[in-house]
Amino acid sequence: MHKTACTVGLIPGISVRAIGRTTLRRTLPRLTPNLRCHSIRAFQSGKFGFTRETSRVLLSKLGPTANRALSSNTKMEQPNGHVRHKRKGSPVDAMDRPTKQLHRSRRSGTINSDLSEGQYPYDATSDLIDPPVTAAADTAEWQDTIERVVRNVVSIHFCQTCSFDTSAALSSEATGFVVDKEKGYILTNRHVVGSGPFWGYCIFDNHEECDVYPVYRDPVHDFGILRFDSKKIKYMPLSELQLRPDLAKVGNEIRVVGNDAGEKLSILSGVISRLDRNAPEYGEGYSDFNTNYIQAAAAASGGSSGSPVVNVEGHAVALQAGGRADGAATDYFLPLDRPKRALECIKNGKPIARGTIQTQWLIKPFDECRRLGLTAAHEAAIRKGFPKETGLLVADIVLPEGPADDKLEEGDVLVKVNGEILTQFVRLDDILDSSVGKKVKILVQRGGRDVEVEIEVGDLHAITPDRFVTVAGASFHDLSYQQARLYAIPVKGVYVCEAAGSFRFDSTESGWIIESIDQKKTPTLEAFIDAMQTIPDRARVVVTYKHLTDLHTLNTSIIFIDRHWTSKMRMAIRNDETGLWDFKDLGEPLPAAPPKRRTADFVKLDSVGHPAAADIIRSFVRVSCTMPLKLDGFPRTRKIGFGLVINAEQGLVVVSRAIVPYDLCDLSITVADSIIVDGKVRFLHPLANYAIIQYDPSLVDAPVKSAKLAKEPIKQGAYTSIFGWNQNMRVAMTPTTVTDITTVAIPSNLTAPRYRAINLDAITVDTSLSGQCASGVLVAEDGTVEALWISYLGERTAHTLKDVEYHLGLATPTLFPVVDQVQENIKPNLRILNIETNTISMSQVRIMGVSEEWISKVAQANSSRHQLFMVRKIDCAPPAGYDSQSLQEGDIILTLNGKVITRVSELDIMYDSDYLDALIVRGGKEMTLKIPTIPTKDLETDRAVIFCGAVLHRPHHAVRQQISKLHSEVYVSARTRGSPSYQYGLAPTNFITAVNDIPTPTLTEFLSAVNAIPDNTYFRLRVCTFDNVPWVATMKKNEHYFPTVEYVKDAGEPNGWKVRSWGEDGGMRVGGGVMDESTAAGDAGGGDHEGMGGEGVDCGSP
Repeated sequence: MHKTACTVGLIPGISVRAIGRTTLRRTLPRLTPNLRCHSIRAFQSGKFGFTRETSRVLLSKLGPTANRALSSNTKMEQPNGHVRHKRKGSPVDAMDRPTKQLHRSRRSGTINSDLSEGQYPYDATSDLIDPPVTAAADTAEWQDTIERVVRNVVSIHFCQTCSFDTSAALSSEATGFVVDKEKGYILTNRHVVGSGPFWGYCIFDNHEECDVYPVYRDPVHDFGILRFDSKKIKYMPLSELQLRPDLAKVGNEIRVVGNDAGEKLSILSGVISRLDRNAPEYGEGYSDFNTNYIQAAAAASGGSSGSPVVNVEGHAVALQAGGRADGAATDYFLPLDRPKRALECIKNGKPIARGTIQTQWLIKPFDECRRLGLTAAHEAAIRKGFPKETGLLVADIVLPEGPADDKLEEGDVLVKVNGEILTQFVRLDDILDSSVGKKVKILVQRGGRDVEVEIEVGDLHAITPDRFVTVAGASFHDLSYQQARLYAIPVKGVYVCEAAGSFRFDSTESGWIIESIDQKKTPTLEAFIDAMQTIPDRARVVVTYKHLTDLHTLNTSIIFIDRHWTSKMRMAIRNDETGLWDFKDLGEPLPAAPPKRRTADFVKLDSVGHPAAADIIRSFVRVSCTMPLKLDGFPRTRKIGFGLVINAEQGLVVVSRAIVPYDLCDLSITVADSIIVDGKVRFLHPLANYAIIQYDPSLVDAPVKSAKLAKEPIKQGAYTSIFGWNQNMRVAMTPTTVTDITTVAIPSNLTAPRYRAINLDAITVDTSLSGQCASGVLVAEDGTVEALWISYLGERTAHTLKDVEYHLGLATPTLFPVVDQVQENIKPNLRILNIETNTISMSQVRIMGVSEEWISKVAQANSSRHQLFMVRKIDCAPPAGYDSQSLQEGDIILTLNGKVITRVSELDIMYDSDYLDALIVRGGKEMTLKIPTIPTKDLETDRAVIFCGAVLHRPHHAVRQQISKLHSEVYVSARTRGSPSYQYGLAPTNFITAVNDIPTPTLTEFLSAVNAIPDNTYFRLRVCTFDNVPWVATMKKNEHYFPTVEYVKDAGEPNGWKVRSWGEDGGMRVGGGVMDESTAAGDAGGGDHEGMGGEGVDCGSP
């Protein structure tokens, strides 16, 4: 029986039959460290058919990647080296835990900009999936049964549209089966239906499709019920499977009929081996508990979640739920007793009562129960009454402040409930579900003595969240029973289910509990809402919070409250009648308070040898840039660094574009580590990696000093001092020497084009401090700034998936062509050559046809560096209306407007010229050309559209630099997990060229076309990949969870941008505040967090 490695948690997307040294070499670097260890361990243990010795030899030839994984894996296998959670953790080793049998959507598209930290940026591809698994030849009886069963089985394609409770937003595939053909009910897993907003459809055996809506998801057990309109199935007679939990017997032969690996229908055979297994522990996130599970050998795979487990008579005897992650042919099935009860309640229109005493029980064998104190008399009575039983229920977790707190203890052996001897979870559920709001008498044995207690049964639904609030880019709900049980804590507190926007804390995106906001305690969601309604826009408030994995530590931060990009506070409430979540606004935000003038002073660096140089600290401010939307391929939503004040009277600051990448942002500028004022973007340089921003100096009463900029470029070998801020945001300064000044181009990011500096002279210095400081200057003894020391965002590495940042110097004379205009309140309208160059030495140019005369002229023009520039890359053709570039790749530039070009700074003549007269060498011959320049105003993004979870805008400059042809001006920059764009495979770096065969060359035509499409209907997209491969996508519009929103740059707006949204009817509304303005960024904007020590906290990789 063939299985893909991805189905058993080994190497995603690689067939066992195809595995080998080449495949493993290609695959291992793509894995996260955890998956890499899984893969190596599986390889070592012989799961790919190799002996252990052969496996080790093969792995040893894979180089550092495998060796590191081998080393890591050795540590993981130490028997006493397991790390448990500080409160409660799974007793099962992570390597041995089962997996839920979901199948991630595998869609077209090469590149993701919707990454979370540590995730690989490529979707799995369908050509790496093994063919469907089928059972061995069956008897005629089984064949007849299967023919009847498959008509009831459906493939479920679904999205969990946002993070909620224990689950993150996702798009996936699973299985379900019809249990009521008249009313259209489908039974599947709870981890498919999810606890939050759900959107999906099912496909029947004859490939008819129908929307599905959740009717019920159990608070604890792993089953949920979906509803479909049975009248829409026209081409096949509907039937239903009968639920027969009583027919699940040890030794019975069964078949699992489901969606194998997200592909075709598969039929897997197996035999039931156990009925009394404890519920599998999946680790972090949702896990079933307080029920027994059925164990069988069937080896189901990804996508089989929710498959019916049928006997030879065609009855459903169990529900497929999970399987081993280590490749063992073991699957876990949920008994159907509780799903059958819930279905009957729904059919009869009765509420599904669920009771709880907030205690987790486990099945323990009699020998262990005896060690816990079970007396011989009780054991004898139980064995006599239940001769087939081999164990009892034992209390494993008793939640603090719950109904059983101080009454039951961990290790108590359950004997009787309401006077009835009880050995099974099913009967315990029956009693608790029928006793909500009442008291039950429970007899347990504790250390050999009887303890009888009376406990009031609580409502399980009441401690299961059915609503959440979205505000300031983040989402919140009451802490769930699932989370509380996982960490053995009380079921109370406000849980941050989407830690984004103003509430993005550190690098962990989930697991936070809000203790207080703006000095107000927030024990409940209602208290949190009340507190947030009193906080005005742009306020900075104190928030205290804890993480579920470390409840001993109270964290304190100051956050910037964003109520302008995401203005509405909205409540989402689950509606089990419609299967949707209904949204309502919770009032308008309070306007921002008027800013006040503040007083502060700078620290003095008394120990520094050059006081004038040390005084440069008065010219630095801290800059925090928060981006509510991911644009231009930029990987983060918040960056913090330092900027240099170049005009204190006007409040002008120059800062790296690695900190301020575009102007759809909020800028917070901190002066003297004391005064915080808002800022705005004045200018973004298209090539030189700096931005000029501005704050209101009238709000700052501090001795801010304008930096004195050197007008002559610093020379190689010059003595200087580097002054900057290290990784801890602390001032650092040391004397150093300029080691090199060389022309560089920052490497392009191949997976997602984003801004990078090109055609620049970079300065390097002889000190290790240069690699530690991302912001600073090179300063002379008299305090003159000779160069900016700034960070340059580079490529993302294939192995670590981290973004490389280069720290280099930029000579100050390059600033003057722009700074002088900005200081005169003139907006620079630069023109540039749409080319990328690299330097070429005289030995090379001689071979390429440059004459000896010109080689001599180069030596005279630049005695310190004998070089010319060769055209390395030409940007794609400019927009219509502009002349095409007459240069060609490989051309050597001799002169521009009659001047020999040997330095990057000499290319600055392009800024003010529509055309340049150029003398070049092409193919060994000198040629005279008239070269056009292009305006830079068209290179920055000034309009963006969020549609079906995808962020669309005109291709930004980095795209034009890396592509040879623009297929349209509708470019996919990012997408949201759990959205239609993610589910249907519309990937970042795709171009949309048509909607329903209507050409969409620009965003205007695109919006016109999609707004004419009714909600919840399919449409066609013609798409072209970055590599010029055309394809067609079908997508279903969903305005309910993913409304269309447009951002348009508008200098007349307070934020510099106008936000317009469309309702489900396509009508336009002006203003912000729709639910998904934050989440549509793929990674909602991070807030402006400041530690109490005043050190900024970076949000880390996307």
